[in-house]
Amino acid sequence: MEKVSATDIVNLHRTGRENDYKAPHFINIGTGEEITIRELAYRIKEMTGFRGEIVFDSSRPDGTMRKATDITILSNLGFRHRYNLDAGLREVYEKYC
Repeated sequence: MEKVSATDIVNLHRTGRENDYKAPHFINIGTGEEITIRELAYRIKEMTGFRGEIVFDSSRPDGTMRKATDITILSNLGFRHRYNLDAGLREVYEKYC
């Protein structure tokens, strides 16, 4: 699983226009950095000060445990994300909570 900021998506759009990138190609948008759902849950728990228990349903082990985006096209366009996961989570938490 990856989290990408809206700001990075806007910057990607600008990068594509500047590099004359044409449709109909699809571009995976992401950081290319992998994180498990477990790691994400515990980061959010720590950031928010949540004191409860995080429970995972072990009877359903077939779910997506991890996922990373192929960012080859992004890299070829010269695009680099600017926001890391922790900064993005913090920004959203502070704005909406």
